[in-house]
Amino acid sequence: MKVLVTGATGNVGSAVVRRLADNDAVTEVIAVARRPGGLDHPGVRHAAADLARDDLRDHLERVDALVHLAWDFLPQRRPVDTWSSNVVGSVRLFSAAIDAGVGAIVHASSVGAYSPRSDDLAVTESWPTHALPTAAYGREKSYLERVLDGIEVEHPQTRVVRLRSAFVFQESATHEQLRIFAGGPLARLLVGVQRLPVLPFPRSMRMQAVHADDLAAAYTAATIGDARGPFNIAAGGPLDASAFAAAFGARALPIPDGLARSALAAGYASRLVPTDPGLLELALSLPVMDTTRASEQLGWRPLRTGREALDALVAGLDAQAAGATPALADEGGPRPATPDAARAAASG
Repeated sequence: MKVLVTGATGNVGSAVVRRLADNDAVTEVIAVARRPGGLDHPGVRHAAADLARDDLRDHLERVDALVHLAWDFLPQRRPVDTWSSNVVGSVRLFSAAIDAGVGAIVHASSVGAYSPRSDDLAVTESWPTHALPTAAYGREKSYLERVLDGIEVEHPQTRVVRLRSAFVFQESATHEQLRIFAGGPLARLLVGVQRLPVLPFPRSMRMQAVHADDLAAAYTAATIGDARGPFNIAAGGPLDASAFAAAFGARALPIPDGLARSALAAGYASRLVPTDPGLLELALSLPVMDTTRASEQLGWRPLRTGREALDALVAGLDAQAAGATPALADEGGPRPATPDAARAAASG
């Protein structure tokens, strides 16, 4: 089986490429990224491409499955740019895959695609995917859900799988994730800090998490099997302020959501942080996901809990922790985010 993986040097992509390369059912992995490299394995071929500009038709020849993980979070201040890469680039990639006769499209959707829910009752994959439209991330993920709806109807011969994952953590991606969501100055302050005296946290915020290696196992099962449709991927129930505080050895300080919104809006307006306040609004609206379908149809069970995935994120604050791939490598400590780094750390 020949598999092409986009976003192959990222937070999820690096783990997926490793997992696929070690699977006996896979004969070759084409690892596509803007800055290729990383895993040196006889079954992996690296290729350089930018989905916003490049045509992958040549790379898709005789490919059995496309695993599409590439994603640009930045620049959040220029949503037209991320739309061009994430949506227009993805649509062009899907079209090329269909034209090339690729048998399966396995797409990195997200909990962020789901419609809002205000309680902790877990939703199945039938819950609507009309994200709160405050952030480019949710709008783009939801739009691609509609695109894939159309592909399923128009091209039933193509097996379409969507993994709607929770927040993805692993130790080696911590620094890049900090740069994307906290910005360079705050990221530099946090590196090496594994204990905080107090951790302010939006009062109603809760989120599920999954370790990148466990998510990679789900992608592998979806790629080499015969599953179709959407799958929720998360390691257990939601993590709240107390769980985050415990991970940092801190005292939880729940703050009103309105105060968190105001603080983030002020930081964004003053360019102290790169995170659009609309992304916080989206995060506050996310439902809890039921993962029964992934367990029953993919045979997927995480080896780490959501809290253990969070612990890996905190452990990654050690200044020496960095991935081996070009986009996750972090020689010399924190540096300002680049588009390549942003794409890599945010993939999936």
